[in-house]
Amino acid sequence: MSHLTKKTILVLSLLCVILVQFRPQLSAQEKLGVYEQLDKYIGDDYVFTDEKFNEVNLKEAIHKPTIISMVYYECPGICTPLMNGLADVMKKSDLELGKDYEVFTISFSHLEKPVLAQNKKKSYAKLIGKGDTENSWRFFTGDSLTIHRFLDNIGYQVKQEGENYIHPATLLVVSPDGKITRYLHGTYFLPFDLKMAIIEAGQGKSGPTISKVLEFCFSYDAEGQKYVFNVTKVSGALILVAALLFLATLIISNKRKKQSNNA
Repeated sequence: MSHLTKKTILVLSLLCVILVQFRPQLSAQEKLGVYEQLDKYIGDDYVFTDEKFNEVNLKEAIHKPTIISMVYYECPGICTPLMNGLADVMKKSDLELGKDYEVFTISFSHLEKPVLAQNKKKSYAKLIGKGDTENSWRFFTGDSLTIHRFLDNIGYQVKQEGENYIHPATLLVVSPDGKITRYLHGTYFLPFDLKMAIIEAGQGKSGPTISKVLEFCFSYDAEGQKYVFNVTKVSGALILVAALLFLATLIISNKRKKQSNNA
């Protein structure tokens, strides 16, 4: 086997490694995800029905920094941990629901109706046990067209499979004038993160909870209540970077050899 053939095989092998590293990420993005729309405003023509059967223009209903949780009420999976995490951090926070902020929970299933939203509200209001849950935590349902348009507006993509949905677990925070200022990902939220998101939303400031680099390198351990270094993810990224650098070195080396042979 010639020296050139060995190099060709090596290059192809490295390309395979690169494709394997990227393929899961691309596949996930094609199906669902959150595509952050920071500094974009909630549209002024989204009308939902609240748990009291009132038709509500969502933009006009926002008067304070507002947390928006996108769920569906009969979800058998991640919606319950998301809502429990939200209720838990609201209970721990020293900010007051109704005075400092409000919460909108919106179902992205057009099959769900206000009675179901009403029952969910009763359950979660009991979990918090403080603040103005009656008027400041509102539960909405809507028609399929409004839901679809609103999901596009906030960059939230879901995938329906039968009667259920595959979807991310993310909270949005918007300013009093309806500007998207923060996305809080996951099902466990730190009181400090929530407080800063609400305060900054009140000031119209937008930004990530933590930098993208820290979010990539660290995962939050809810049991230990601390961030831990994500060895698997970081090592995979380092392997990918090393492979790309080695591939670039081979290409540059071959070009230089060709130039020296032609000289």
